[in-house]
Amino acid sequence: MSNTKSRVSELAKVALVAALYVALTFVSPSYGAIQCRFSEIFNNFTVFNKRYIAAVTLGCFIANLWSPLGIVDIVFGTLGTVVMTSLSYFLSKRVSSVPAKLAICVAVCTLMSWSVALELHIVSQAPFWMTYLTVGIGEFIATAIGAVITYILSSKLDLTD
Repeated sequence: MSNTKSRVSELAKVALVAALYVALTFVSPSYGAIQCRFSEIFNNFTVFNKRYIAAVTLGCFIANLWSPLGIVDIVFGTLGTVVMTSLSYFLSKRVSSVPAKLAICVAVCTLMSWSVALELHIVSQAPFWMTYLTVGIGEFIATAIGAVITYILSSKLDLTD
C-alpha cells in the first residue's frame, strides 16, 4: 500500500470510529450522574492500535460539545478519555491474549470513571462517591459489552492494521 493510501486509510478509520462514537453517544444516556454511554464500547479498540486513541478522543470531544457541563466536560472529559485510552493501550501492549487485553481496558475505563464523577461533583454538586459508583457501573456495562463485541469483531477483522 502506498504511503498516501495508508494515510487515507488511517484517517478514514479514525473518522469512522469518531463518527460512530458521536452517534452512539446521542442515542444512549450519556450525560449526568446516571449514564451508560454506549459509545464507550470503542475504548476497547485502543488495545489493538493507538490510532483508536485519537478516534475515541475526537468522538468524545465532539459529543461533549453538547454536554450540559459545558466547557468543563469538553476539556476535562476529553482529557480523561485521552488518559484512559492511552493507559489501556500501554498497559495491554505487551499482553498477547485478546481477552486479557480487553479485560485490562474494561478495568482501566471503569476505574477511570472517577474523572467524570469529579466533574459532576464540582459542576453540579453531585455526591462524589455515589456518582463514581453510578458512572462506574455504566462505564463497566458499556465497556464490558464492547469487549465482547470487539472480541468477536477482532476474530473477523484485523483491528491492528
